Amino acid sequence: MNGKQILIYTISALLVGIFGINSCRENRRAKTLYRENERLLRENRDLRANLDMTSGTARQIADRKDMIQHQADQFVDQRTYYRHNWKQFISVSTDDYRTGFLGGIKDLDIIVQNQSEYPVDNVVVTVQYLRNKGQVFKTEEYTVRNIAAKGKGTVKASNSRKGTKVEVKLKSITSQAMNLCWSKDKKVTPGDPDPFLCTNLQ
Repeated sequence: MNGKQILIYTISALLVGIFGINSCRENRRAKTLYRENERLLRENRDLRANLDMTSGTARQIADRKDMIQHQADQFVDQRTYYRHNWKQFISVSTDDYRTGFLGGIKDLDIIVQNQSEYPVDNVVVTVQYLRNKGQVFKTEEYTVRNIAAKGKGTVKASNSRKGTKVEVKLKSITSQAMNLCWSKDKKVTPGDPDPFLCTNLQ
């Protein structure tokens, strides 16, 4: 092998070595870039997942607030409805009491029905004992307390030595849950949109 061939071989080997070194460097650089890209992609996925979770939580909180507000509005509207229409839901009656041959009332129970969705604290009832011609022999008052929603309360009335029948009437109703304060003696202001609202119970 002459000198020229040796020089060419040497140059070729040198070029091959240089290309090989550069190729290794490029491969390492490519692997590094690939790993970095993978890391960035994972971070982006995690960040997106966190954002979605945060957004979902925020939506749940907002939906919960809307639901609570809606329930509160319903609660207020329902109470107002029952206050305005309490006569459709609260009533008083008697059981099958006994009357004597010559008059007199025995075993008389006063029954207050509460068909509203709210408990009633106190109901005052007047009981009139009547003679044959409808004349009032005597009048008594009774209070029925703590009547559950969709329930009834009972109080036993006193016997009467006279009278052939009784009439019962509501005199006043108080319900803290309904914020209802009604009395037959209470004067209602004309134009009052909620005349039976008992503000001192709020």
